[in-house]
Amino acid sequence: MAASGPIDDPTTDYFDPASDKIREECGVFGIFGLENAASLTALGMHALQHRGQEACGIASFDGEKFHTERHLGLVGDNFTGDDPSERLPGYMAIGHVRYSTAGQTILRNVQPLFSMLHTGGFAIAHNGHLTNAYTIREQLVEAGALFQSTSDTEVLIHLIARAKGGEFIDRFINAIRQVDGGYAFVALTDKTLIGARDRLGIRPLLIGRLGDSYILASETCAFDMVGAEFIREVDPGEVVAINADGIRSFRAFPEIAPRPCVFEFVYFARPDSIVGGKSVYNVRKRMGQRLAEETPADVDVIIPVPDSGVPAAIGFAQETGIPFELGIIRNHYVGRTFIQPTQQIRDMGVRLKHSANRAMIEGKRVLLVDDSIVRGTTSTKIVRMIKAAGATEVHFRSASPPIKFPDHYGIDMPNKEKLIAANYSLEAMTEMLEVDSLGFLSIEGLYWAMGEEYRREDAPQYTDHCFTGHYPTPLIDRDREMADGSKQLSFLVEVA
Repeated sequence: MAASGPIDDPTTDYFDPASDKIREECGVFGIFGLENAASLTALGMHALQHRGQEACGIASFDGEKFHTERHLGLVGDNFTGDDPSERLPGYMAIGHVRYSTAGQTILRNVQPLFSMLHTGGFAIAHNGHLTNAYTIREQLVEAGALFQSTSDTEVLIHLIARAKGGEFIDRFINAIRQVDGGYAFVALTDKTLIGARDRLGIRPLLIGRLGDSYILASETCAFDMVGAEFIREVDPGEVVAINADGIRSFRAFPEIAPRPCVFEFVYFARPDSIVGGKSVYNVRKRMGQRLAEETPADVDVIIPVPDSGVPAAIGFAQETGIPFELGIIRNHYVGRTFIQPTQQIRDMGVRLKHSANRAMIEGKRVLLVDDSIVRGTTSTKIVRMIKAAGATEVHFRSASPPIKFPDHYGIDMPNKEKLIAANYSLEAMTEMLEVDSLGFLSIEGLYWAMGEEYRREDAPQYTDHCFTGHYPTPLIDRDREMADGSKQLSFLVEVA
């Protein structure tokens, strides 16, 4: 994921005005067996752009040598115009769209990362976060390793380089057995496209097919973009190796009950994607339907906070019969570079991206529906904007439960002290957001929307720790940081 610069540094208070939203993770894409593989990879990355907008890169192999190209910024700004395959020839390629939660926006952190190992060239891209990356990195540095980036992805490269014996895939598996956390890797050797998913399936990775060629991607929408057929998900703990002989599957870990990330349904995945066999759009509508049952409101109009609040707001409106209107118009053409860390710009930041549709608001009791509430800062500014447009009442509903715990698996989630629901009662939050009423979807309602029953006594079916505090893996680096008060993890190892 592309490193964030000073303006978007999560340690500051002058975030991008969308900072109250959960920040995207990353997206990965890989293809084997088609000429012009880089061009199709660029198209797949376009479909995954919502997962990371700060940097992008492609690595390809043409049968003789590797080619890599990495840029800061959007896919469309860097891989359009001339055919990317003219610069990046080859029949296999991997791509990455990136967002990080720490570090600086510097090219050396942009993925895919490429290294010359003793086995040959190797390129790798990563979605997720290794929760013991700093601990391993420290051990490697003490043993003489030299790091070129601040990405936890580079830790895996060093582990692969030091692995002993067997085929390359054996070395790769040996390396991922030493790391923990949530991850989806795509990688290239001179013969093979490799995909790997963490043992709990926290981060997504899928297999598709285009003719006789195979594709790996973070979401099904990337297959739709290139005209490929979705085959199946990479299983939790599975490593797949794709070459001229087809696909080989390896089990890197003993099988255990999977726990995919619930935020793919809440926020990350594109509405037209299929996750775990479920339509993301339908699940989000069901969240709104259940939200209407659990937290009704006597209002005149339902307005989504664009864009992620739209499906839930539609579900709320359909359940209640209250009119749905686009009362907030989003400006999709405001770039991050326009946002400057001055008080004047901070105060008007929301208006740069959102404008009130006064004709749908004035004189009405308004219900705002959003996917979640993190800090509450942007939500408050949106509420003020709706009031300024003439609303007589403003009510707010979150289509997910209160976020009370930070993330450690690749989501830019603030520490607990900055999560509004972790520190204030419902009544206090209602006052802080300056709304007439406030409501959240219950954890039971969230699982219901996904067609599941929430099991309180058993291990949860999903990685839902941001709501429940039930972290699915050991948090080795976090625990070390808490024990010694070190800030090294936050600033030296960035999320990929």
